[in-house]
Amino acid sequence: MSLPLAGALVIGLLMLLADRMVSLLDTTLGKKNSFTVVFEMLAYLVPHYLGTAIPAALFLGLLLGFGKMSANSEIDAFMASGIGLNRLARPVVLLGLAMSMLSFAIQGWVQPYARYAFRSVVFEVKNVDVFYLAEEGVFMQAGDRTFIIDKLDRNANAFQRAFIFQDKGKDGSDTVTAARGLLIENDGGKRPTLHLEDGHRLTLKQRPVPGETAPTASQATEFSLADTPLGRISKDIFRPRGDDEREMTIPELLRNLDTPPKESSPSEMVAELSERLVNGISILILPFLAIPFAVGSRRSQRSMRTVFALALIVIYHEIIQQGANIAGKGTASHWLTLWLPCALLALFAGWRYYAMCFTVSGDPLGTAIDRFGDRISGLKNWLFRRFGWEQPA
Repeated sequence: MSLPLAGALVIGLLMLLADRMVSLLDTTLGKKNSFTVVFEMLAYLVPHYLGTAIPAALFLGLLLGFGKMSANSEIDAFMASGIGLNRLARPVVLLGLAMSMLSFAIQGWVQPYARYAFRSVVFEVKNVDVFYLAEEGVFMQAGDRTFIIDKLDRNANAFQRAFIFQDKGKDGSDTVTAARGLLIENDGGKRPTLHLEDGHRLTLKQRPVPGETAPTASQATEFSLADTPLGRISKDIFRPRGDDEREMTIPELLRNLDTPPKESSPSEMVAELSERLVNGISILILPFLAIPFAVGSRRSQRSMRTVFALALIVIYHEIIQQGANIAGKGTASHWLTLWLPCALLALFAGWRYYAMCFTVSGDPLGTAIDRFGDRISGLKNWLFRRFGWEQPA
């Protein structure tokens, strides 16, 4: 049972992260240490995707594990020896409880801090000085400066043959050329320093006035070394954590339900808290929901049952997400959009589990799924015969 669960968890998490990695590369490509930043951002996304991957992996692992035991008649052997299905399910229920507690911890405490850290990295990436985005042979704009670099070594922050033009408005302009240079980073959030070597500088004291023939005062100098600050005077600081309800832990949500932060509303706070609680409680329901779908006779349509079960859990997940959005807008109560679907799923899972473990009556839903699967198989066989296709071995 643990092997399918671990495999589904790892594969699902890697697929989710790989899909997000493409968009992160678009955001960070060309910036300093872009690949390092991408992996840092992916690490902050792991808790977010674990909230989705844990219940999906648990449900799929239960379907595959109990389905294999049922197909190999292992469950029949256990029941013949006096060990019922309910007793076999006890370790799985305990596993579901452990997964639910883990999900509560991740969604209630880890996710808010990871989300804030991810947003702070995105802020830093988007506010990095434009010099770090420079490309060889391309004119770039940095505030009131326009520059172009011939050769660029990002690893050493060094460049060769640079042209820099600074427009000072009514006070004129500065034009600087340099044979080589370095970008020196300073500690404490200070602006980086542009270190230039072997260059020329042309300074115009005032902006030329169109139509006037009087020469503009200018000054041309040469220099072997010159330093100039680059970028903004002060570095922007990312806001404190807690402006968004999704950045707040469960205790913080409870304390601030009536006094939400400026970017949230009371309905959004209640919807966020309810969604986290519903997601954690839903994991407790999954063992009771998965086992009846996985266990069946040797003639049952196991693949169709698995597809139906997965479709059911995907639809439920979508209902919870949309319900949280509706409750957050104040359109409907969170009791109706979040807690009612959770209660209905619990009743449905409990009814099927009780019928499977403690009664000898048939399973009407399982029988209906098997009949639908038989019809699909019959239609497939008819299509193979109709078009003369060779039946798969």
